[in-house]
Amino acid sequence: MDGQAWLDDVWDRYRYHKDLCERAAAQVSDEDFFTVPGGLHASIATIMKHVGGNNRSRWRNFLTEDGEKHDRNRDTEFEVEGETRASIRARWDEGWAIAFAELEALTPDDLEKTVTIRGQPHSVPAAIERNLNHASYHTGQIVQLARYFAGDAWESLSVPLGKSEELNTKMRERFGDWWAKNE
Repeated sequence: MDGQAWLDDVWDRYRYHKDLCERAAAQVSDEDFFTVPGGLHASIATIMKHVGGNNRSRWRNFLTEDGEKHDRNRDTEFEVEGETRASIRARWDEGWAIAFAELEALTPDDLEKTVTIRGQPHSVPAAIERNLNHASYHTGQIVQLARYFAGDAWESLSVPLGKSEELNTKMRERFGDWWAKNE
């Protein structure tokens, strides 16, 4: 895979995770958005605020500054008292806007560069994969919490249970020979 194709794939994976989180969070009430289930340490709101703050820090001036910015106070990302769903969403949207702007600006030549996170050097692809893994981890948390709170009203974000064969049939019809060769 060439550098631009890899960057395009990464862009798609980030979009996928952002979309999953937003679609999951949309299925819960404002009260549940802020609820921390027993034995856990974070709500959907907390996780979204943290991911927004992390993206803001890691991606702002991605190629030229350390990924842990001096103006970041990570601990406050886990405090949501006095916050609203709109204020959390604003923080989330800001972080993602910065991430997508920096990702869009990257070129295949940038993949040969080194960036730092907390003073530790990383190749650009390694730093991106590290951040994508972080986003993936929190996507799973958000989806699981939302699914718990939505209960029977949950609308699947992927293939609903019991619908796999229906999807496979549609894929066979859509992709025909390609599907058969790769099945």
